[in-house]
Amino acid sequence: MLLDDSQKKPSPEKSTRIQVQNRERILNAALDVFSRFGYRGSTVAQIAEGSEMSKANLLYYYKSKNDIYTAVLEHTLVEWLAPLTALDPNGDPADQLWKYTQSKLALSKSAPEASRLFANEILQGAPMIKQFLQNDLKALVDEKCAVIQHWIDSGKLAKVTPLNLLFLIWATTQHYADFHVQAELLSNDPDNLFSDAEATLKTIILNGLLPR
Repeated sequence: MLLDDSQKKPSPEKSTRIQVQNRERILNAALDVFSRFGYRGSTVAQIAEGSEMSKANLLYYYKSKNDIYTAVLEHTLVEWLAPLTALDPNGDPADQLWKYTQSKLALSKSAPEASRLFANEILQGAPMIKQFLQNDLKALVDEKCAVIQHWIDSGKLAKVTPLNLLFLIWATTQHYADFHVQAELLSNDPDNLFSDAEATLKTIILNGLLPR
């Protein structure tokens, strides 16, 4: 499971540039492996091969598959949740929600492995991040739902349930990462899949949210 601040070990001495680069290589390879095969179906040997390092060298940086998986999840969650964290309560509601949707769609295009990793973890019952979901993520979602509800109560948005609005945005944007093969195969214009998706989502979400 992800560690809270009280459980984390003291920070080691500052890493060298080579050490930082090697950890990045390992995490990038691990993200690809875990997103394709899940935690149970992945091996340290696969990650070592993907990072072009020996298994022994990889285990110098991370002692086990579990340590690698935890590090990948922590890195992924920081990147994946940044757009929601950036939702500005003082901004224009429609503009803020559309920027958030755009950011989620852009992540699905640029980092689909991160979404698939998260989806695989959830499908397994969230064994590694259940505590994070119940605490950190719920606190963030509750905070942003309160912002959205304030916009609704102020008459700036249509009356919707904030949590289900977030679920809708997650579903419609992460679909293009989690089911990219299906989306590309069914599209008559796969080169413009994401630009068409963006235009469609903008029309539906903004028209649905703006007060009538």
